[in-house]
Amino acid sequence: MKKKYMLLPAMMAAATLVLVGCSGTGDTENGDPATGGLSIDVPDVPMMDKLGKAEGEVNIVAWSGFVEPAWSEQFTEETGCAVNRRVAGTSDEMVTLMRTGDYDLVSASGDASLRLIAGGDVAPINIDLIPNFGDDTVKGMQGQIYDTINGKSYGVPIGRGANILQYNSEIVTEAPTSWDVVWEEDSPYAGEIIAYDAPIYIADAAVYLMTHEPDLGITNPYALDQKQLDAAIELLKTQNGIVSEYWADPVAQITSYAGATSVVGTSWEILRKLTEDEKFKSVLPEEGSTGWADAWMISAEAKNPNCGYLWMDYTSSAKVNGAIAMGFGMAPANGAFCETSEEAAAHCEYFHATDEEYFENVWFWTTPLEQCIDGRTDITCTNFQQWTDAWLTVKS
Repeated sequence: MKKKYMLLPAMMAAATLVLVGCSGTGDTENGDPATGGLSIDVPDVPMMDKLGKAEGEVNIVAWSGFVEPAWSEQFTEETGCAVNRRVAGTSDEMVTLMRTGDYDLVSASGDASLRLIAGGDVAPINIDLIPNFGDDTVKGMQGQIYDTINGKSYGVPIGRGANILQYNSEIVTEAPTSWDVVWEEDSPYAGEIIAYDAPIYIADAAVYLMTHEPDLGITNPYALDQKQLDAAIELLKTQNGIVSEYWADPVAQITSYAGATSVVGTSWEILRKLTEDEKFKSVLPEEGSTGWADAWMISAEAKNPNCGYLWMDYTSSAKVNGAIAMGFGMAPANGAFCETSEEAAAHCEYFHATDEEYFENVWFWTTPLEQCIDGRTDITCTNFQQWTDAWLTVKS
């Protein structure tokens, strides 16, 4: 079990990102490959136009479980590119390491992607050089606003997951359909609610407010003006009075449920699965939810770009992408994996891999910008530093 825990993603950490630009003409909420998902001013970094000779190695910053001997050794045998891995524990660490120029690739989550793109730290990706990034890539992981800018792709999808509502069905006997059981002050489970511990959790409050306080005008939980952010913080402060604990460590979250300290709250499907107890159930509530998605990104200063491209293509194959997804506990980006075996089909069903209707209700983590990514141009939105500062007031 400890080995499995080590494969869980380490998530959001505080960071500042202030960008100036204009909203795109495409679908900035769900992403659109044709229009680029989002239009903002970013450094003009050249894109690789053709593959050359493999350099003999590739240096990768990745989440634990993304680069393992089970598939990296075969890659080296096939390409001659030795794989040098550096495991990172947070997105901040990934950004810092990529800015040293010592690494060719990173498995970036949505909170890191825009920082790297805006900083000129990563290059656009020539998807024509990555045959496995094709029709089998699930639609919902193409053209997203966290890694597709100005019509250019900066990320090769790896996998995704939703932040779901988990509950102990022996205590929460009426299956919840709404997040109200964790947000409302009169919740029957007050004092037994567990919440996620990070500034990005503000977006979860915003998702709830989108449905229950529509007059606030929130249309994207990562595009909050000051009034909207204040409303989200007020809701979070109310919740602070009814939570049993906050979690950032997956092991601590599982322990809290197993010990009945918490009976309902935010979770990931893999965490519920790792409890190995059928009394723990989960649901994606009617308001929708936040979620996370990871993608390979290549350094603008990659010393081994050819091996980098070969790695991105290799790990985008159904077999290898599926192995990463199963080891990590997420939905794979390559939908063809789901048809390779009964075990693969069961994994894909559990994590809703090809269920786009399910993921249409998931708002994938995206770094908040001063530019309102919901398309508003007459107002300034709050950036992630402001979210970080506000989050500190919730727990103070």
